[in-house]
Amino acid sequence: MQEAITDFGIKEVLEQLEISDVNFGTSTGNEWFANGEEISSNTPVNGNLIAKVNASSKEDFERVMKTASEAFKTWRMKPAPQRGEIVRQFGNELRRLKEPLGKLVSYEMGKSFQEGLGEVQEMIDICDFAVGLSRQLHGFTMHSERPGHRMYEQYHPLGIVGIISAFNFPVAVWSWNTALAWVCGDVCVWKPSEKVPLCSIACQKIAARVFAENGLPEGISNLLTGDYKVGEWMTNDHRVDLVSATGSTRMGKIVAQDVAKRLGKVLLELGGNNAIIVTPDADIKMTTIGAVFGAVGTAGQRCTSTRRLIVHEDIYDKVKDALVSAYGQLKIGNPLDENNHVGPLIDKDAVKMYLEALDKVKAEGGNFVVEGGVLEGEEYKSGCYVKPAIAEVENHYEIVQHETFAPILYLIKYSGNVENAIELQNGVKQGLSSAIMTNNLREAETFLSHAGSDCGIANVNIGTSGAEIGGAFGGEKETGGGRESGSDAWKIYMRRQTNTINYTTELPLAQGIKFDL
Repeated sequence: MQEAITDFGIKEVLEQLEISDVNFGTSTGNEWFANGEEISSNTPVNGNLIAKVNASSKEDFERVMKTASEAFKTWRMKPAPQRGEIVRQFGNELRRLKEPLGKLVSYEMGKSFQEGLGEVQEMIDICDFAVGLSRQLHGFTMHSERPGHRMYEQYHPLGIVGIISAFNFPVAVWSWNTALAWVCGDVCVWKPSEKVPLCSIACQKIAARVFAENGLPEGISNLLTGDYKVGEWMTNDHRVDLVSATGSTRMGKIVAQDVAKRLGKVLLELGGNNAIIVTPDADIKMTTIGAVFGAVGTAGQRCTSTRRLIVHEDIYDKVKDALVSAYGQLKIGNPLDENNHVGPLIDKDAVKMYLEALDKVKAEGGNFVVEGGVLEGEEYKSGCYVKPAIAEVENHYEIVQHETFAPILYLIKYSGNVENAIELQNGVKQGLSSAIMTNNLREAETFLSHAGSDCGIANVNIGTSGAEIGGAFGGEKETGGGRESGSDAWKIYMRRQTNTINYTTELPLAQGIKFDL
């Protein structure tokens, strides 16, 4: 084990999570293997090597798919409440290992320790939700037009669910999918981001142990690691019934096209360009808290991060001054130090995109009220720490129309009524999360109406970031239209079937058609 990883007890964390110097990155349960290239996991906290992972080869992929296909035949026959019991046990293991797993998330990805713990708590919460759901996978009945007939709809397990997850939520998004898919009777094949392979290995080990202790076959939970090629194998394989992909809009379009060619199913959670509207009736203190956390939390690397603040001209200067003051109090540094508010970006490529975005803001005429830049010094030796920036811009700027995964907040002024602000908010291609800060009931209800926010998530007097698992999560337009987590999102993981039963001795046809023999 590398000496460098003893920082903040990371060595002990890795031992608790059964992670070694070199790890196999392919698993069909408790069977671990890999014949692909070696991946190094380096923490953005200080640039140190955490461990290495052998990635999946095409032969490894084929082995996983065969095992998963066989496991599905067994798993789908287990009653849903019994599947829920397995998920309950998995949730309890996450409770037991919440602190070490949360610390690994923080160290490998770079988000604050509190956010790492919160991400594991999301996993626990979705397990609890899924356990209850396992007794409520309902269909419904309807009346037939034919005498002596009964009609109803039911849902069956779908098959193999392929999960492609992003680096910014290295464990939670996988659990949103897999907890629901498992209770629905599906088996899962997970391709995590190659930037955070150790988090996925830790989760797979926990899940595999639970399945093995219950005498279940290998292949219900599966892991593949590697770059985009592994994702391509998955999206092009007809055995993968549903591909759930989280990432950029560019990636989502590729996945959607590949899966559509074989008429498969997709669930897409893609880019966001989220705005908070601040009206003259807003509470400035609440606005400041919501906007700052939304803009700098996870160093601006959430799909729900606040990118745009659309502020009425009457209170624009007050809001700007409050934000500048708040940004002056931000502490940037090691995310495992709970005195710090902002950690690093994921890697130097992300830093490069951040700097390019700052240049584009200036080129288009934007004015920085809080300057950005890369931090230097021993504490920031990874080269991944940047200053959260605030720029005054116009909504139509090209850079504003695109999502930059970094802590850059755009201030946009509006005049007139709330409809003008809504038009600005909706004037981007993405449609994930949105919010309005107001104590005016009419403004709030207008924002939530048919003519209001066009996003999948619309909040009043809270920020754009931080969703609860009870509600369906997802967005419209170039965000992809998918829904994960709560509400009735479970239906995407099942196949729908309409049934008609004739309990008479006659065979009447629908629509009164006569066909006598």
